[in-house]
Amino acid sequence: MSDNPHVLIAGAGIGGLTAALGLLRRGFRVSVYEQAKELREVGAGVLISPNGMRVLTDLGVADRALAIAAHPVRREVRLWNTGQAWPTFELNTVAAAVYGYPFAWLFRPDLLELLAEAVVELAPDAIHLGHSVTSCRQGAETVTLLFTNGRTASGDALIGADGVHSVIRSTLHGIDQPEFTGFIAWRGVIPFTTLPPRFSDGVAKTWVGPKGHVVEYPVRRGELLNFVGLVQRDDWRTESWSAVGSREQLAVDFDGWHDDVQIMIQSVPQPNLWALGVHPPLQHWSVDRITLLGDACHPTLPFLGQGATMAIEDGLILARALAAYVPDIARGFTAYEAARKERTSHLVAAATENVKRITNPILADPTKAQSFLDAEFAEVKMSERLNWVYEYDAVNVVV
Repeated sequence: MSDNPHVLIAGAGIGGLTAALGLLRRGFRVSVYEQAKELREVGAGVLISPNGMRVLTDLGVADRALAIAAHPVRREVRLWNTGQAWPTFELNTVAAAVYGYPFAWLFRPDLLELLAEAVVELAPDAIHLGHSVTSCRQGAETVTLLFTNGRTASGDALIGADGVHSVIRSTLHGIDQPEFTGFIAWRGVIPFTTLPPRFSDGVAKTWVGPKGHVVEYPVRRGELLNFVGLVQRDDWRTESWSAVGSREQLAVDFDGWHDDVQIMIQSVPQPNLWALGVHPPLQHWSVDRITLLGDACHPTLPFLGQGATMAIEDGLILARALAAYVPDIARGFTAYEAARKERTSHLVAAATENVKRITNPILADPTKAQSFLDAEFAEVKMSERLNWVYEYDAVNVVV
């Protein structure tokens, strides 16, 4: 192996590009292979909480992220049918003081482009598009990726950052069968110019109901409103973000909800939907010179807002671990996994646990909804549930 290890990364999503940037800044050679022919994602919003912004700061791209983000003045929980609001303690004006770093509300394609630009600035030829991975193999000193176009690529190590349907995970551990949760998720992005002025109030909202919930928040400097609606259904089992739905069916799923929810539904240019599945946890992520990150190894339900940030944390800690133990790739991967497994397991469990707070049959009863939400979203309760999430320090955690 060379003195300057060459790391292959399968997948140019947020986690893969974060890992690439972290590795390049530590002197590694990096090649990222992405199946798409152009670097983009289907539009959606993403919340990067203070623990993620700490990483982006360390990588030198936080200022760029904040410049293209939206900055809501507060977060609220709203009751599904009346619109009654419960302000939460996470006021963006004080987040930096409480956690050391702010929140950033981003359009996912904007964040992806930002990370790709930072990678290319350090290594102009690092990202290879139009390379769909079919499998991988490894020998005593090298790892090889095989692609549908007949090409191959070899390096000293491989990171599988290829998402919930990871080919690298399946090659290492076999194909798993996710268990359907009974929830489907709708999403879309709405230009604020098509909405009544009251929607531009600088508030990120979570609407909670008896059989579902809705999340809305601004992205892209406040130009777009991100809409996500989750509802209990058992007739859709497609686990894909890009499946196309209809406004008519979306409206049926949220019949009876507040007028503001109905306005958003009718304003979504093109709603997409996907089924939420739970994948069985892996006993281990790494095999010798190959490891996994992000959704490829710890997919999570979207009930805590930590999916993208977990991948960002993974990317930095993986780069730190490889740098700490170079040239021993396998030891670096073992250290990375040891540093991340407990943390990510707790986050996945917390996301699942949060379902009962934001989707609960008790919210159908107006006499009980008030006391339920008063208790669940009190400042003390919120602090107990979330401080450990936002205070995490991926820059300095021991590897």
